[in-house]
This record gives sequence, structure tokens and C-alpha cells, in this order.
Amino acid sequence: MIKSELINRLVEANPHLYQRDVERIVNTIFEEITNALAEGNRVELRGFGAFSVKYRPARSGRNPRTGENVHVPEKYVPYFKTGKDLREKLNGK
Repeated sequence: MIKSELINRLVEANPHLYQRDVERIVNTIFEEITNALAEGNRVELRGFGAFSVKYRPARSGRNPRTGENVHVPEKYVPYFKTGKDLREKLNGK
């Protein structure tokens, strides 16, 4: 599902809301999650999962095309851990 599909489904489920308002709500939620992660905070959505940031130290990698060793700089990457309710629903429990 892409963001526009999410917005359309929310509009269909809530006919009393305008599409522009739903779009603004969805964008605001994503911006707040992004801003919290950029500050190094953790975002937890109960029953769904938790977003956090993990640090990856610099390392030596290999270019698969040429086999040449390359330096991969340190970086921070987003990490998502599913919540118990979501895991159980996916596994049919």
C-alpha cells in the first residue's frame, strides 16, 4: 500500500472528513515520526510496533561488481520492530 492508497481508504472509512484534511493528518503523522527519529527518539504505536534508530559503525565492504574493497561510512538507520498484536495477526493466532 502506498500513501495515496492509505489516504483514499481513510477517506472512504470517514466520509465526514475532506480528503485534504485526511491528507494533512497523514502527512503530519509521518513528519512527526520522522522528526522524532531524527532527534534519536523512539516512536511506539501500541499493538503495531516501534520505530527506533540504530547506529551502524564504519566498516569495510566489497563492491559486488568489481570485487574491490570499499569503505562504508558510519550511519544511522531506521529500525522497526513489530508489536505482539501485529505478529500474532500475521501468524494467524
